[in-house]
Amino acid sequence: MSKEIKLNIAGMTCGHCVAHAKKSLEAVPGVSEVEVTLEPGGAVVKGDVDAAALIAAVKEAGYEAVIDG
Repeated sequence: MSKEIKLNIAGMTCGHCVAHAKKSLEAVPGVSEVEVTLEPGGAVVKGDVDAAALIAAVKEAGYEAVIDG
């Protein structure tokens, strides 16, 4: 079942950071769509995926993430 998960991401400072975080999230199995924004520092991820896997991917990329809401 596809769902939408919103994340707050801390530590991104530039467009390269946004691209790196997006690529990391897209690599998580089950992700169908990702939108990452520098300001206010967040992501919207769609797909059949667990939030913990998304947070782990962001941490592996070098940033901090928490569920938004």
